[in-house]
Amino acid sequence: MSLSGRSTRRARTALAAAMVSGAVVLTGCADFSKQASPGHYTAAPSLNAEQPPQPEGPGESGTGGGSPSSQTSVPPPQGCTDFHENVIGTCLGAVSAVAALPGNAQQPSALAAERSTGRILQVSKGTPPTQLAKLDVDAKAGGVTGLALSPHYDEDQLIYAYVTTASGNQVVRFAAGQAPKPILTGIPKGAKDNGGSLALDHKGALLVATGDAGNASAANDPKSLAGKVLRIDGDGKPAPGNPDPHSPVLASGVHAPGGVCATLDGSASYVTDQGGSRDQLFHVTPGKLREPTWSWPDKPGVAGCSATAKLVSVNTTKAGNMQGIALNTDGSVNGQPQVGVTGKDGFGKLSGMDVLGEGIVVVGTANKESGGKPVSSDDRVFIIQPQAGGGTGKD
Repeated sequence: MSLSGRSTRRARTALAAAMVSGAVVLTGCADFSKQASPGHYTAAPSLNAEQPPQPEGPGESGTGGGSPSSQTSVPPPQGCTDFHENVIGTCLGAVSAVAALPGNAQQPSALAAERSTGRILQVSKGTPPTQLAKLDVDAKAGGVTGLALSPHYDEDQLIYAYVTTASGNQVVRFAAGQAPKPILTGIPKGAKDNGGSLALDHKGALLVATGDAGNASAANDPKSLAGKVLRIDGDGKPAPGNPDPHSPVLASGVHAPGGVCATLDGSASYVTDQGGSRDQLFHVTPGKLREPTWSWPDKPGVAGCSATAKLVSVNTTKAGNMQGIALNTDGSVNGQPQVGVTGKDGFGKLSGMDVLGEGIVVVGTANKESGGKPVSSDDRVFIIQPQAGGGTGKD
């Protein structure tokens, strides 16, 4: 869920030159504005073990799947203190979604949603997390699974969340210190697949991906809000430009969305879906979702995503990595996904993702759930720059 913005500022200090399984770990401070030119993957060559990152303190980075050698000189976390230079939030509950905040060169910050507690916290490097809200959620059925800032956050300071409550799935809106207000209700709730995701479409509207609530037929029912990608305004109404001006439905055929994202210019949007037999990434077009851009028969647990014209980055929870899908200019896939931020080079189970600026993304972890292996500082929020070396692909 990327920030909408109006101004662009360059990074003031250099990013670390090291590659971390296809993603650069940041070791210096950068000026993270709301709207900046994104980084890109290109067709990925074989990864090597050259130039490991050199943060000042430890993280969980290291060798994994043909990636750079581990930071053996850096000690592990000590309690809630994580010395990895990229980590900006520690000792959270399992994070389901993140939303990048306007930051500065010294203190990049973000919002993090704890799925089961319903807490929304602000995280910033060097300071303890600050609770902004605690949403009423049904944690067993879904909890809070989506988070996004208002398209006009600079002016209204509003935050949106996708939650499963005792009464159903809904999108709520709130500001720090204020009670949440449901703005989109009537999203069916079932015994499973209630999770949803939020993102800005970067054209002034919100994208809402909804699960089918365990009823596959609902995903193709135009009268149901289940199993859809919806497009709404800040009040929860159908956004101008929808296929049906009286309906929030943009696309149908979703099963269990892990994330939804759009390019910063608003020209393309994507949804990740944990399908029945395989995980999939779809380019969102009006109507029924077409053939997937990519599919994973091994079902790595696709989660949050970020997108540029040349790259879609996808987090995974089961596999615990970030996968870069390089794109040609016509939108077709350029080669196999490049797998990074994995094994000892990673942070474990990756969940939500949002663009922070200059191609840098903010990422949450969910190691305290579903067989994760948390370290003392988990769960965490960290920043990283998706990147791949070599190869430009066909024009």
